[in-house]
Amino acid sequence: MTLRQAGLRTPPPHADAADADHQEAARKAAFHQAVERAVAAQMPTTGPLVDTFGRVHTDLRISLTDRCNLRCTYCMPAEGLDWIPSRHLLSADELIRLMRIGVDRLGITDIRFTGGEPLLARHLEGVVAGAAALRPRPEIALTTNGLGLARRAGALVAAGLDRINVSLDTVDRVHFAELTRRDRLPDVLAGLDAAAQAGMRPIKVNAVLDPKITGDDIINLLRYCLLHGYHLRVIEMMPLDADHNWNRDAGLSVEELLEAVQARFTLRPDPKPRGSAPAEVWLVDEGPETPAGTFGIIASVSRPFCGDCDRTRLTADGQIRNCLFAAEEYDLRALLRDGSDDAAIEQAWRAAMWTKKAGHGINDPDFIQPDRPMSAIGG
Repeated sequence: MTLRQAGLRTPPPHADAADADHQEAARKAAFHQAVERAVAAQMPTTGPLVDTFGRVHTDLRISLTDRCNLRCTYCMPAEGLDWIPSRHLLSADELIRLMRIGVDRLGITDIRFTGGEPLLARHLEGVVAGAAALRPRPEIALTTNGLGLARRAGALVAAGLDRINVSLDTVDRVHFAELTRRDRLPDVLAGLDAAAQAGMRPIKVNAVLDPKITGDDIINLLRYCLLHGYHLRVIEMMPLDADHNWNRDAGLSVEELLEAVQARFTLRPDPKPRGSAPAEVWLVDEGPETPAGTFGIIASVSRPFCGDCDRTRLTADGQIRNCLFAAEEYDLRALLRDGSDDAAIEQAWRAAMWTKKAGHGINDPDFIQPDRPMSAIGG
């Protein structure tokens, strides 16, 4: 039984005071019972954030909002989605408290802010600064679609942002507009340039291997990235689309993509150990028109790397997810808002990660796609 299934939910707004008090008492009792069961199952109550397979989770992914100003065809419908109500979103103070607990008590060393589109969060610079003030200071990164980055890159660096990933699938303006349902490619490219001018290093470009993406799209995008000193990472499409139309056999396979790139560029495997990094990386030799650089593929479906996963995820509405494809969530927002102390929140977080499965299960015959799409989970 998960903490959420055990009843760790905020009382509904229509409940009267007596009902709310009763539900809160039941929720607290269920919380303590769930933690006690996890401890009885030999869950460590101090030290690193671990699961039953011995994986240590030092990378915290924080979604700041589920909203986005693009409508990518592989992510959400043209009309958008039903957004999380504002009252359910974590405030800057709540986010900073959870980050402090993560760093102080759980050994978090890396924090990445995601969405939706995190640049839509007005408190972004504030929470970046809050993360930068933590000791020991974590590495701070941002994943963004780049819209609005041109006017905020300098402020984000001043707040403490170290690294950035920009989502970009093609440098063909017509194709970009078709994929995103918005004609905003120049704004994304301006954002990338502003990030470079502000001193962010490295700058990574994330491209999703959507069925509409061609080998030429990736080759032209790689050429663009090499010329500008960006690091391209192509991400295999995963079953996290809002429409649940994912098809593993649609579009280019990883092997076909690699063959297309190797026909135009000279690649050598990166000799550095991969560790917990999701990307398989190749070194790209200098060519007649391009400098040397790197190229990576994140093959989450066909070449899963779950055994080395070190990520714990916090949704914009305060739920811990121990995997992108988890069927359960664990409600920290309720604990934040009912006066629970840091120790109680720490133990709930530990219990959430303790139950993490060995792998995402995409290739299992009984796999069920999560109800939440990628925009609501955070990347």
